[in-house]
Amino acid sequence: MAAADGLFQRGGEAPLWAVGELLAALSEALQAQFNPVRVVGEVSGYVRAASGHSYFTLKDERGQLRCALFKRAAAAAALDWRDGVQVELQGRIDIYGARGELQLIVEAARLAGQGGLFEQFMRLKAQLQAEGWFDPARKRPLPAWPTRIGVVTSPDAAALRDVITTLSRRVPHLPVRLYPARVQGEGAPQALCQALQAAAAQFQAGGGCDVLLLVRGGGSLEDLWAFNDPALVRQIAQAPMPVICGVGHETDFTLADFVADLRAPTPTAAAELCAPERSAQLRHLERCAQRLQQGVAGQLEQQRQRLQRWQHSWQTAAARDLERRQLRLDHQAARLQALDPHGVLQRGYALLSDASGRPVLRCSGVQVGQALRARLADGQLDMTVSAAGN
Repeated sequence: MAAADGLFQRGGEAPLWAVGELLAALSEALQAQFNPVRVVGEVSGYVRAASGHSYFTLKDERGQLRCALFKRAAAAAALDWRDGVQVELQGRIDIYGARGELQLIVEAARLAGQGGLFEQFMRLKAQLQAEGWFDPARKRPLPAWPTRIGVVTSPDAAALRDVITTLSRRVPHLPVRLYPARVQGEGAPQALCQALQAAAAQFQAGGGCDVLLLVRGGGSLEDLWAFNDPALVRQIAQAPMPVICGVGHETDFTLADFVADLRAPTPTAAAELCAPERSAQLRHLERCAQRLQQGVAGQLEQQRQRLQRWQHSWQTAAARDLERRQLRLDHQAARLQALDPHGVLQRGYALLSDASGRPVLRCSGVQVGQALRARLADGQLDMTVSAAGN
């Protein structure tokens, strides 16, 4: 204790701080000397709290620094925050008094070494958007039941294997055509444009695919830069068939995503979007068959009922026509009966005729002594004219 007391006596001129006061003073000194500060390093131990704020450690081979990224700054940065990402941060150095820790309050962030590329990306996006290439009105719907599927990618890409595996599982009956192209590095934009042109030419010749997948796996902004080429964007927009873009991971965006008719988060998802499962197709066909059977049965029932109505109407009309004809016949028969001379004879009249059978109508038409025949109701009489006069 004596030694300790002696040490305190020798340093008796040093100021005595409360912990909080010392930390506050250090914080002010740091802010005055360093802030604002820019620092580059690798993200480690990234955690996003329920509040929307994020916390992580920025490190390199020589040290590490605790960082706090508040919700608003995180939204403005729009980065894929995950361990291992190299980032460039700008913010304020401070001391978190509750734990006595040095920390960086992050105010802005971007991928390390790619700030220039990102700025170029945003300029190209604004230019192409102003030209109307990203207009939703020009985008086309996918065919509900494609008959042929095309794929633009590298033959050696893992993305191609993912797409083929997915299509083989979901639509094994559909033909798939590969239009090979480089997807990274020098000459990749030109190769991609040529592949799209080949697909378009085959489509216009009548034998091409009716939906086209443009795919590759994930990577850095520099790795995916070929898909930001303005010539490729225009080529996608002018394709005669719908184009699905599945480039990178879910958090990766390229200008090809904005111009494509549909954006998929991954190559596998692109294959799933254009190819309904076989079981779903079979269920759809079963529903179509049921509707067709019901429709045919309904049509047959309608026709049967219509024939029944026609039959009833025809029978009714035929009966009425027959009745009219019968009345007409009865009327004619009555008229004939009224004109029948036998009916007249029944009333006491006689019908005279000469020897040749001609009827005698007038007295002036006969002579005395002429033979005549009188026909009565119950027979006939032969007679001779004995006298004639008015």
